[in-house]
Amino acid sequence: MTAPDSTVRVMLCDDSATVRAAMARVLEADPGIRIVARVANGQEAVAALERMPPALRPQVVLLDLEMPVMDGMTALPLLLREAPRPVVIVASALTQRGAAAAMAALRAGAADYVPKPGAAGGGLNDPAFRAEVLAKVKGWARMGAGPAPRAATPPRPAPMPPLRGLRAIGLGCSTGGPQALAGFVQGLVRPLPVPLLVVQHMPAGFTAMLADHLHRLGRLPVAEARDGEALRAGRLYLARGDRHLVVEGGAGGLVARLSDAPPENFCRPAVDPLFRSLAATCGGAVLALILTGMGQDGLAGCRAIAAAGGAVLAQDEASSVVWGMPGAVAKAGLARALLPPAGLAEQVLAACAGRAGAVA
Repeated sequence: MTAPDSTVRVMLCDDSATVRAAMARVLEADPGIRIVARVANGQEAVAALERMPPALRPQVVLLDLEMPVMDGMTALPLLLREAPRPVVIVASALTQRGAAAAMAALRAGAADYVPKPGAAGGGLNDPAFRAEVLAKVKGWARMGAGPAPRAATPPRPAPMPPLRGLRAIGLGCSTGGPQALAGFVQGLVRPLPVPLLVVQHMPAGFTAMLADHLHRLGRLPVAEARDGEALRAGRLYLARGDRHLVVEGGAGGLVARLSDAPPENFCRPAVDPLFRSLAATCGGAVLALILTGMGQDGLAGCRAIAAAGGAVLAQDEASSVVWGMPGAVAKAGLARALLPPAGLAEQVLAACAGRAGAVA
């Protein structure tokens, strides 16, 4: 009896034959990925999916957003109504317009996005781009059509005790982060009594669109942090693409600072500079969270926060697209709990109980 094929089946949909060929080389360099279809527009993608036997259909569709005949946004809901439902990762231009389209696609049901790199950065041969694409394709294929609730739910940990004197919450994430962030923000069913500062590894131009995407969820005001801005309770401040976000103490409280210091962990913005500054400015009055992402950015910062007396939470492996960043924190013994994004939101609200009513 033949063993089931464990490779990830992928469909490539892009109007450029050159891009399709280059993406196929990137993906098939990994023996765990197989290209099962290459099509030139959304109409062809839908038709190809309908023709294929269900057992042979792609688990992941890499879908360009700008194409003739039928563009990616038009094709997206048609692809998502198929059964079995594929995971759709959209590809967008590395521009503000492309970022807006990518966030709109996430709201329409896409699992994730990949920004197409420009020729100046090595194009599709850029090692960082190749690593990101491979991680997202394999991670989302493992997750299925998205972080849906699982049949067997592990027992919930006891709520965190209130953190008296809490001054700030810091959060870091990378690969798979936009969807995890959305799940976390949606779980914040009560106002936060302190500011929430977030670093998501993302290129310049995309963070403004991510801030708008999260703001539309309606749970709390969200915006990119501005240099010199006084940080207010109950708001989410997102690090700008290509700038580190750090905090300083001011006469009236905490102040945001943007820095063009060298990248850390190959990233700018990076999580570690933010977390180090929180530990230095707020001591143990900090709660840190690490969500899905490649590498171990945030580990050193979490060590600093824990050493100062603060608390650390991390996303669990089952709900993470890539359990690199949260896994590093968990393996170091720094995380008080490992939970999916909604569970982390519950723990944050419990930790904030000691500051109830302090929202400005």
